[in-house]
Amino acid sequence: MTIPDGKPHAHGDAEDTALHVSQDGPDDAPALLLIHGSASSARSWDPLVPLLTGSHRVIRVDLLGHGRSAKPDDAGYTVPDQARRVGATLDRLGVGRAVVVGHSSGGAVATALAEQRGDLVTALALIGAGPVLDAYIAPRLAITPEQWPHLTDDQLREFAGSGFSRPGYQIPQEFLDDVRAMTFHTLTATMRGTLAYLEQRSLPDRLAPLGRPLLVIFGAEDRRWRPSSAADYRAVPGARIEMLPEVGHSPMLEDPPRTAAVLLDFTTAHAGRRD
Repeated sequence: MTIPDGKPHAHGDAEDTALHVSQDGPDDAPALLLIHGSASSARSWDPLVPLLTGSHRVIRVDLLGHGRSAKPDDAGYTVPDQARRVGATLDRLGVGRAVVVGHSSGGAVATALAEQRGDLVTALALIGAGPVLDAYIAPRLAITPEQWPHLTDDQLREFAGSGFSRPGYQIPQEFLDDVRAMTFHTLTATMRGTLAYLEQRSLPDRLAPLGRPLLVIFGAEDRRWRPSSAADYRAVPGARIEMLPEVGHSPMLEDPPRTAAVLLDFTTAHAGRRD
């Protein structure tokens, strides 16, 4: 379903701007919010969702500019902008508390949501979320606006390849479709927003004073963010860090059962937490 972002904002979002929302599991179960990364969508969580719905109301959003959400050129695509929209969407769904999970740059949005809405975020789990900019190790591919509409599937696979464990991994077609559905503007504006957020302050520095339980899941074969950088999150008091061997940047796609086991052990312990 689509939840309208119901009022105009300073960054130019129109009144009818909408985020697409998917919900699975019992309505009365503890809420678990899943936030995808750049150039992806809520569909990136598809293999994981059936493993989570036995104990959670699983909520997924397509961030503005992604998936089945609106893709306006005149909106704000900063990380705080995206987090504000997600918080407003949860308010309209009647969700008062949620464990928030973010993959890759979705981890930055999850962090910003916790900064903005301490009342809403019970705990955080970050999957493959680079803590600082200098931990980024993927090759930077130069793509022009003129090239973007004409990229082949093979070129998109090259663009997205570092998001998985190793060369030769068969990237799901729906992932390529989600990348292709983005406009060049929404793609680049989203990436610039993430870079700016990390340049201002690292994720561990932002999370440390918030006092929220934190789980960090990293693939030992991550080719986008240096796996050893997961240790930076030890700056957050009580942070739990789980390194998954033989898994890359997208554990929820590459090894859903193992990812779900670690995640559920954490979320069930903190779903009902109250300050």
